[in-house]
Amino acid sequence: MKYLPIVTLSMLSFASVAWAQSGESCQAPQDPTLENPAFAGYDCITLLDSTAVSVQPTGSGSFAVYRKFKVQTPAGGVANHVIKYDYDPLTAFAEFKQATIYRANGDVVNVDVTQACDYAAPARAIYWGARQIMLELGRLEPGDVVEYEISKKGFTYALLTGAEDDESRFIPPMRGQFYDIVPFWVSEPTVRKVYKLSIPMEKEIQFEFFQGECASSMHYEDGRKSYTFALENALPTKREPNMVDLFDAAPKLMLSSTPEWKDKSLWFNKVNEDYGSFEPIPEAQKKVDELIKGKKTEMEKIAVLTHWVADNIRYAGISMGKGEGYTLHNLKMNYTDRCGVCKDIAGTLIAFLRMAGFEAYPAMTMAGSRVEKIPADHFNHCVAVVKLSNGTYIPLDPTWVPFVRELWSSAEQQQNYLPGIPEGSDLCLTPVSAPENHYFRMKANNKLDANGTLRGELIVTAEGQSDASVRRVFTTGWQSDWKNSMEKQLLAVSPKAKLISVDWGKDPANYQAAPIRLVFRYEIPDYAVKGEDALLIKPMVMNNLYNSIKSFLRIDTSLEKREFGFKDACSRLVEQDETIQLPAGYTLSNEAKSDAKQSQAADFEGSLKQEGNKIVLHQKLALKKRVYEASDWCGFRDAVNGFKSYGDYLVIKK
Repeated sequence: MKYLPIVTLSMLSFASVAWAQSGESCQAPQDPTLENPAFAGYDCITLLDSTAVSVQPTGSGSFAVYRKFKVQTPAGGVANHVIKYDYDPLTAFAEFKQATIYRANGDVVNVDVTQACDYAAPARAIYWGARQIMLELGRLEPGDVVEYEISKKGFTYALLTGAEDDESRFIPPMRGQFYDIVPFWVSEPTVRKVYKLSIPMEKEIQFEFFQGECASSMHYEDGRKSYTFALENALPTKREPNMVDLFDAAPKLMLSSTPEWKDKSLWFNKVNEDYGSFEPIPEAQKKVDELIKGKKTEMEKIAVLTHWVADNIRYAGISMGKGEGYTLHNLKMNYTDRCGVCKDIAGTLIAFLRMAGFEAYPAMTMAGSRVEKIPADHFNHCVAVVKLSNGTYIPLDPTWVPFVRELWSSAEQQQNYLPGIPEGSDLCLTPVSAPENHYFRMKANNKLDANGTLRGELIVTAEGQSDASVRRVFTTGWQSDWKNSMEKQLLAVSPKAKLISVDWGKDPANYQAAPIRLVFRYEIPDYAVKGEDALLIKPMVMNNLYNSIKSFLRIDTSLEKREFGFKDACSRLVEQDETIQLPAGYTLSNEAKSDAKQSQAADFEGSLKQEGNKIVLHQKLALKKRVYEASDWCGFRDAVNGFKSYGDYLVIKK
C-alpha cells in the first residue's frame, strides 16, 4: 500500500526490567566468547538479543528491547559506535531507556540517552514513512561491552483510517488481533537470542518456527499466558548469489492470534466496502464506457481496462490523504490525481471493473518473498482480483504491467496473495507461467568475407516479459532515440558495427497489437580476428546482444551446490539460430557438437556444425520457473552452462 509497510523487525530484540522480573536473566556468562571457538575472528559478538512483548486485549503491544554486545576488533568498534533502531511513527513509538558501556579496563560509562536523535530512516527508492532513533556511543575499543534498552509501543504495520486520538494509533488495524514476524537470523554471532510473549488468558495464539529449530516453552504468569522462544550460539546466515529472500531461507518465528486467512480476507473486504473505496464517479464512468465500447468478450473488456489503468495512473511512491494502510483511497481521489501507490492503482482498476459490470475486489500480496500459512500479515503490495463468468477469480496487477502484454506480470509468478472477497478466501498462489509465454528468439543470417567483415540480417521476436524488455525503448522512450538504441545493441557486439537499416514494424509502441518483431541489417568490419590462413570468430547471437533480457546469465553457475533456493527474473524460452556463410576455401576447425539436457528446472538443446559452406548454430533453452528450490540447481546449472558453452570462439581455417 504504500506498499503496505512490510514487517522488517530489527536484529535487535527486546527485554527489560519486566523481563528480568519474569525470571529471564539479562546477564550473559562472564565471557561466553571464550567458550565457543566459532566466535573467533568476528568484529563484534552479540551476547544477548532479546524481546519481551506484552499484548493488550486491543492487540496493541508493549515491547521491551534489550541488547548486549562485545566489541572484538577496531572495525567492530567503528561499525557499532552508533546504535540505530527503526520504527514507523504512524503506528508506533520508540525511545532509548538506558545505555551503558563496560570498558575493557573496568571503567563504566552511562550514556546520556536524552541525547538520542530521531531521523527519517534512509531510503534509496520508494518513500517510506519509517524513522530511526540513533544514539552516539563515542569511541569503542576491543574488549568493550555495550548494553542498552529500548521501549517500543504499537505495532509494525499501516494505520487504518479513523484514528481519533494518539493512543488509538498503537492499535492494529484488525482490532484485537496480534501478530508478529520475528527474524531469528543474525548478522553477527549471537550467544543467546530470545523472544518472549505475554498475552491475555482469553487470547489464543498460533505460532511456527520456520527454517530451523528453537527451544520453546509456555506457562501461566500473573493470570496471563507466557510464551518463550530461545536460540543459542547462532552464527550469521550464509548468503548465496541470487538466493531467495532471507525471510524464505533463514530462521524466523511467526505468531498470530487470527485463526485463519479467511478471517483476514473477510475483514479486508469489509474495511474497504465500508469505506466506499470503489464508489463510481460520472467522469470515470464515461471513460469506462468509452474503453469497452465494441469489446465483445469479458477478457477483452478486462484487458482494455487493466491496460488503461496501468498506463495512465502513475506510481507516485508515497501514500497520502484519508484512507491509509489497508484502506484503499476512493476513486474520486485516484482518478483526479492520476497517480498513487499500488493500492491506489489497484483501487482505480477495481472501480473501473465494477463500472463495467464485473465483480472485483482488492487483494494483498508480498513482492519479494513467500507468505507462510500462519496469518501474520506478511504483505507489502496491493493488487486486484476479478470474478469471471465461470465463477473463478483471476489476479490483475496494474502496478506491474504498464506497457506489458500480460494482465498479471509473470515476474510475480509463484507469489502468494489474499483476496478480500465477500465469501472469504484462503491464501492463494499465482501459477508458474510456461516458458513459451515469454519466448525470446534471435535468428541471424550472416556472411563473412576473407578480410573478417561480417554482413547480415538479424530478426528479433519476443513475447510476454521478454517482449516488454525488448519493447521498453519504444513504449517509454522518445521516437527520436529509437534508432540510436538499436545501434547501441550492435555496438555492444563491436565498436565498428554499422547499422544499415532497421525495420521495427508499423508501430512498435502499440504493445497490445502483436508480439514485437525487429529486423536489423548491418555491417561489422574486422569482426573476425585474422591470423595466418585462419579467422577467429564468435557467434553473433552469443556476443552481448540483448543480454539484459537473458537474466539467467547474471546467475553464477560456477557454484557446484546450493543450500538455499534461488530466483531468476521470470520463466523464459530463449531460442538462438545463426548461419555464417564462410569465405571461399575456409572450413570450420571446431568439432561438430550436439547437446540435449532435460530436468524439472530447465531444458537445453544445442548443435553446431558445418553444412556446405555455412556454419549452422542452434540453441534452445527453456527455464521453467521464476523461483527455484535448491534441489533444482543441478538441472538449472547444467542447462545454462550448456547454453554458455556455445559462446566459445570458432576457428575457421583455409
